[in-house]
Amino acid sequence: MTLSFQAPRGLSGRIIPPPDKSITHRALLVAGIARGRSLVHNPLNTGDCVSTRSCLRSLGVSIKEIRKGQGEFSLEIEGRGLWGFREPEDVLDAGNSGTTARLLTGLLAGQKLFAVLNGDHSLQARPMLRVVEPLRSMGAEIQGRNGGRNLPLVFVSSSKELLPIDYRLEVPSAQVKSALLFAALRAADTVRIGGAVASRDHTERLYSYLGLPLRREGEWLSVQPVTEVPRFELTVPGDISSAAFFMTGALICGKELLVENCGLNPSRLGFVEVLKRMGARIEIEEQDSAGGEPRGSLRVLPGALRGVEIQAAEIPACIDEIPLLAVLGALAEGTTRVRGAEELRHKESDRLAAVDRLLSAVGGRLDVSEDGFNVQGPQALRSGLIDPKGDHRIAMSAAVLSAGLSGAVAISGFEAAEVSFPDFVGMFRALGGEVS
Repeated sequence: MTLSFQAPRGLSGRIIPPPDKSITHRALLVAGIARGRSLVHNPLNTGDCVSTRSCLRSLGVSIKEIRKGQGEFSLEIEGRGLWGFREPEDVLDAGNSGTTARLLTGLLAGQKLFAVLNGDHSLQARPMLRVVEPLRSMGAEIQGRNGGRNLPLVFVSSSKELLPIDYRLEVPSAQVKSALLFAALRAADTVRIGGAVASRDHTERLYSYLGLPLRREGEWLSVQPVTEVPRFELTVPGDISSAAFFMTGALICGKELLVENCGLNPSRLGFVEVLKRMGARIEIEEQDSAGGEPRGSLRVLPGALRGVEIQAAEIPACIDEIPLLAVLGALAEGTTRVRGAEELRHKESDRLAAVDRLLSAVGGRLDVSEDGFNVQGPQALRSGLIDPKGDHRIAMSAAVLSAGLSGAVAISGFEAAEVSFPDFVGMFRALGGEVS
């Protein structure tokens, strides 16, 4: 499906972003190992999160949909306990979801069952050894393609408890960290995770909300095993990473935008802080919390944009928004530099190469390095045709880029956006844009 986007009047108004994808994944997975019936309100009901639901159902977890009208949607999940997964009859299919694959690996490690976990062609190319290695050191029997570097992975039943370990993360990764935190609940004794633990902390917040024994000791996270995980009720807030697309669109055309019912987790606000350095004015109002996650509103006010430097230490808090920073940098005054973002080469696509192709397609230029890029602005961009190659974030970054051009941006395969933002087109139109 090729769609053409343009916004001759700009993008402005009010949005409520779709539910947070990261929180939905974690709520589903933890509910699956809880004892009893949990309720997850306002979950993201598309793409990657559907893959997580499908895998859990294959493991014997009962998941029922509850619809109450006016778009209200909840999931009722009957957990099977820490050791209660049923041996699946078929291969567990994570689809295109790296979060599903890596987090589920932490739940399957050391279980008394045989299971095969696979995904689509793109996911099969993404690195898994960073998760597999520490779980093997805990005693989990995990086999896989290329020695466990890639899917499919095979989990072999074990009669032994998982071993307690002290493990240092060399690269910040919320997915690897969460996989180890999940496995730690079933270990024989305390598991400690140190090193590069400064990444999004949704799993830690959920553990605290449930009263699970997680402590922070200096640079270490410490988790003690438990006999059960309590059932819970949780409402998923809006996704700040989804809101970021329209925040970008509003800024590059000098308009105002109000984002409501949005998650305001500090570990996810790195993009907002970079926008402020670029000259944007952003007012944040925290209103309440849900499941340990703060939520509220952001008002984005236009300002003259200037280039900035984003260092490696900032990347974990804005990893999903790096393509948008390339778009903003191409239209801002001066040079925008990104360093320490080599992780982007292992996402749904090589996103550093993808943003290079994106800007080239509209007459722009990006100087790409192994771990980032330089982009000099403002550039005179023009209409073009962009192929995101199945990457939802590249597709939506290209769409909002049109707000800074005089013409349209055509995007092939735009259905990729439905993985995280099912009504992107409707919201683009509601804010004044045109889609054909």
